[in-house]
Amino acid sequence: MKAFSQRKLERLSHRRSRSDALIAPELARALAEVSAEIKRQVGLLIDRRGYVRVTIVGDARSLFLPDLSAYRQARDRLCGLRLVHTHLHAAGLDDDDLTDLALLRLDMVAALEVGDGGLPGRVHAAHLLPQNDDDRPWELLPAQDVHQLSEDFPEMIQALEQEFARTRRGHKTLAGRERAIVVHVSQSNRTQIEESVAELRELSESAGIDVVLTEVQRRPVDPKYVVGKGKLQKLIIKAMQLGAGAIVFDLNISPAQVKNLADMTDLKILDRTQVILDIFAQRAETREGKIQVELAQLRYLLPLLSAKHTAMSRLTGGIGGRGPGETKLEIDRRRAQQRVAQLNREVELLGKRRRLRRKQRTGKKVPTVSIVGYTNAGKSTLLNKLTGSAVRTEDKLFATLNPVSRRLRFPRERELIITDTVGFIRKLPPELMDAFHTTFEEIEPANLLLIVLDASSRRVEEHYIAVRELLAELDLDHKPALVVLNKADISDQRTLEALAHKHNGIPVCALDQETFGPLLEAIERILWEEKTPHYEAAAAPATDEIEVAVSRSPERDVV
Repeated sequence: MKAFSQRKLERLSHRRSRSDALIAPELARALAEVSAEIKRQVGLLIDRRGYVRVTIVGDARSLFLPDLSAYRQARDRLCGLRLVHTHLHAAGLDDDDLTDLALLRLDMVAALEVGDGGLPGRVHAAHLLPQNDDDRPWELLPAQDVHQLSEDFPEMIQALEQEFARTRRGHKTLAGRERAIVVHVSQSNRTQIEESVAELRELSESAGIDVVLTEVQRRPVDPKYVVGKGKLQKLIIKAMQLGAGAIVFDLNISPAQVKNLADMTDLKILDRTQVILDIFAQRAETREGKIQVELAQLRYLLPLLSAKHTAMSRLTGGIGGRGPGETKLEIDRRRAQQRVAQLNREVELLGKRRRLRRKQRTGKKVPTVSIVGYTNAGKSTLLNKLTGSAVRTEDKLFATLNPVSRRLRFPRERELIITDTVGFIRKLPPELMDAFHTTFEEIEPANLLLIVLDASSRRVEEHYIAVRELLAELDLDHKPALVVLNKADISDQRTLEALAHKHNGIPVCALDQETFGPLLEAIERILWEEKTPHYEAAAAPATDEIEVAVSRSPERDVV
């Protein structure tokens, strides 16, 4: 580039345009002249007071915008900058221009035609629209001569932002719930995709997320952006139109993908694991639950702190140290590792106490039954009705995080300990499996497992398979088990009969004690009639029939 052309570019950076128009004619002429001389596109980012903030030099057909993250990024506000750049050929705005307009939320984007002799020609402009039903959330304005540009630019931008704010307020949901788009990417069959997406939507709703759109892309997962770059741009535009603040991916994304997605958009990027961890964090009430959730979150976040960047360095190398010293990311990572080690010690201590309580129970020769099953299948409700307890129950995923044990008395002076456990789910994050190992240990000494299934769910078979796989992963699939088909009152009878026949299941309604008779008979048969006689109470009076109404002692935790 010649020296005089470079000086012209430098002078452009100190120019000021009129604030009441898109660009002043004299600034447009200077821009066109230097672009014609260097035969490259030249762009100006101009703020609302008319000052040129950035001068950009591209090639003959395109230019690349710098990072604009320092400027306003509120979702109901525009960026505060307008892009005016040259086109060496008589052409309007191209796809790159319109994509930059949408992704960067520019006030306006304009292409200035460069005519013969470097004279400015027509101006092609576009601005965003607050509401639009298609994938083009912008309006293309009629091309105008640079001397005929409207002088109501500030009023137009102000009106647009007011409409954006009204649209944003109209999109708000109750209790300030976050709006999000759910995205699934895989090459699975249609049924598997529908089931996975439906479950993620339910998880999102349980986490307090309002799902406004579901997008499915049948393709291999993109190693850089999860979805294709073009699809990601459309998702960002859709999020802007629908007032969504997050994108939730139906898979676990890598730290590199998180970084790449964050470079493309300021939307929150969540994956399946983060949603589940968020649910656990909301539900945790006891100290043990909170420790386990924090441990799982830190284990998930540690890989995200592995990247190093000298821009975030702190001079903590000490006197005589080399280089920039320990970076902030390294410090954060070290502190997170120290916290993980501390939480591991606390979890182990809690595990020892839990094992001691279990040893006391087993020393009394009292049989134990563990209720396991898919999340939200009705396990806690069944425990409450069996034992007269008041464990919290909600029609939400993962309402129970910590095991709860109660005594259940049978006739003949027999009793057992029945334990409610945390629900299972497909693709349970490894971080949760590791953090909740002391919780899952409650299942290990059980003499019988009650696998509770929601018989009214159309995904009941998949839930049963997921529970069996997780039990096998925990090395608990060898234990005696009874399949309990819950919600029999709202299930299809033919389906219920088929499930009972296939899995030797026992239909019940956890809300109706009158349906518990066959279940209690089966439990008593397995624990006392088919097992060794050491479970038999010494002074138990003999009766011929099992009472369906179980006599209960006052509710109390087992110690």
